[in-house]
Amino acid sequence: MSRPCFKRPFLKHPLLLALAYAGLASAHADGAGNALDAAGASAEAEQTQSTRPAPPAGAVMPVVTVTAAAVDAYSARSSKSASRLDLTLRETPQSVSVVTRALMDDFQLTTINDVLASTTGVTVEKVETSRTYFTARGFDIVNFQYDGVGLPQVFGNLQGDIDTALYERIDIVRGANGLMTSTGNPSATVNFIRKRPSAQTAASASVTLGSWNTRRVEGDVTAKLNESGSVTGRAVLVHQDGESYLDRYEPKRNVAYAVVDARLGDATVLTMGHTYEAGRSKGVMWGALPLYYTDGTPTDYPRSTNTAADWSRWDTTNHSTFAELSHNLGQGWRVLATANYLTEKSDSTLQYVYGTPDRTTGLGLLAYPSKYASDHTQSLVDMSVDGKFALGGREHDLSFGYNWSKSRLVDQSLYGRGIGDSLPGNTAFDGSFPLPPFDAAIDGSRYEDRRNTVFAAARFNLTDDWKLLAGVNHTRARGNGLAYGVSRAKSATKTTPYVGVVYDINRSLSAYASHTQIFNPQTETDASGATLDPIEGKTTEAGLKSALFDGRLNLSGAVFKTRQDNTAETAGLVGGKTIYRGINAESQGVELEASGELARGWQATAGVTSLSIHGDQGEKAKPYIPRTTLRVNTTYALPGLPALKVGGSLRWQSKSSVDQGGGITTRQSSYAVLGLMARYQFDRHLSLAVNLNNVTDKKYLTSLYWTQSYYAAPRNGSATLTWTY
Repeated sequence: MSRPCFKRPFLKHPLLLALAYAGLASAHADGAGNALDAAGASAEAEQTQSTRPAPPAGAVMPVVTVTAAAVDAYSARSSKSASRLDLTLRETPQSVSVVTRALMDDFQLTTINDVLASTTGVTVEKVETSRTYFTARGFDIVNFQYDGVGLPQVFGNLQGDIDTALYERIDIVRGANGLMTSTGNPSATVNFIRKRPSAQTAASASVTLGSWNTRRVEGDVTAKLNESGSVTGRAVLVHQDGESYLDRYEPKRNVAYAVVDARLGDATVLTMGHTYEAGRSKGVMWGALPLYYTDGTPTDYPRSTNTAADWSRWDTTNHSTFAELSHNLGQGWRVLATANYLTEKSDSTLQYVYGTPDRTTGLGLLAYPSKYASDHTQSLVDMSVDGKFALGGREHDLSFGYNWSKSRLVDQSLYGRGIGDSLPGNTAFDGSFPLPPFDAAIDGSRYEDRRNTVFAAARFNLTDDWKLLAGVNHTRARGNGLAYGVSRAKSATKTTPYVGVVYDINRSLSAYASHTQIFNPQTETDASGATLDPIEGKTTEAGLKSALFDGRLNLSGAVFKTRQDNTAETAGLVGGKTIYRGINAESQGVELEASGELARGWQATAGVTSLSIHGDQGEKAKPYIPRTTLRVNTTYALPGLPALKVGGSLRWQSKSSVDQGGGITTRQSSYAVLGLMARYQFDRHLSLAVNLNNVTDKKYLTSLYWTQSYYAAPRNGSATLTWTY
């Protein structure tokens, strides 16, 4: 019996030529010619200025022009998410996607699942209603960061939802990210950039009504907290609840965020904040639907089918507290110290349905009730120094620092009476299985992981056209404890390099190449009882990047090769104990992306990824990952009616499959999901937006990551009324 467990060729592409042509054609082109998010951008500019020493009395102040990103922009001018250095996307020798506040608002991307499903090169594997895996370049994404600081996900997946209302933008760095992350996979790093306060008073409130009685209320306010404006604050509140297209499933969440900035002097800023997120979901799936009958033919249930019992629930409560101290040392140097403390609590009572149904009799499905609780804490401290230095008659950039983190997990599984009971007829799907006592057995985990990292990165301006980015990350990772009777002891130390080069072909087009590594210690043991060596990941990529229209439009094209060696795979039993072996896999492919303003009033993000994934012997691996994906999001403000904005989104992916064993394979054909939106701005304060999802009512499975799955939502919509000040 298998059940989901809580513990647990470089391609030539003609579009690259199009990218190069676009950059060359723009070499002599002139840049072409937008409120709470603008207030956030202003706050960032104010914070930067506040750390500068005051001018001497009587000094003549130069004119300073601060240019903030347009409030409806779909691209960003710079990012620190790949290197800790504040570089433009064109200067960064790695693939970076930026999901802006405007994009999230236009298409109602209210959870991280929504965001990543709309991001180039990322697949969202929603295996259950409350658990999701993410992949990029053929490997699992396990690194989530907040303002550049974070740890790998303890389970390798996301439990519950992360609401996006708290974030100004979300950066996704694809490939290994050894400079920014101590350990992990060579897939991608997701960096959440928190909203910050402004001294300029601004506020917004919105109400959303959607299909299946979904209701969402959201508020956001920022203002100065003292007369001088040296102390500013911001607060965000969210409440969402409703029903679902799935029988008996009722998700609900509450979110609160508060942050305060205090200028302690001309050169010092202290920021403190706290986030509270609570999910309370009823009728939650543990596992999903069987995908084939005993005769090998595929099942085809109604989209509303749910295996959860009436009493099933999954509650999550997360707290995150952070403090950040920034001090300007002068001469372009700054020191930044950040401390984070996170707690994640989970409490659930669930019903897992397993087995293979008989098409004729309906027999073959069995019950597996369980009660589960976990308490996960993370403590993180990050200190860095960055600035500029002169060498060889040129100015260069440098960042270095230290990172310490500790993660602790305690969880417990209580198994209910009735495990293995038959579920005849429709009883597997009607929620009628009675709530049992959970005293059949007990198991659990108690373990701790620790990381210590020192890092350094420098960008050398070799010539006017050549830039070299080089860095190193030295990490010591240790762990101890037990997880369901298996040791979690591990110890590994490794130094991972980063090197990238950028060549400016002209003022709009650059070529780049980079190589970066990452590692991840393991606890699994081989036949001899020795712990497997750490997983090692490597990414090599090269490509072209272009910044057009004064940086409002970013284009990129890349070819990449990503390899992950020594990943633990079950190799059998020795003395009743599972043993493992290390396997290798490699992906290679091409990515093309455009983001920003294509013309006045026309914003878009569009990206296509095509890849292959092979194992040790050249065999195709991970067939559940679609080999080609397309993501498009675009909006247009009508010239004759500027108050009206219309847009659409498209997600397309190629076929995928999963081997069920016994010669049975579940296949999902390629499919496309279309979304539409429209927003009308009645005046400077009030707007109404309408979003329609899955317009063609496509029926498809959410994932083939596991050997079970369920169906995605049918056609649905929402209307959002927003007031701003």
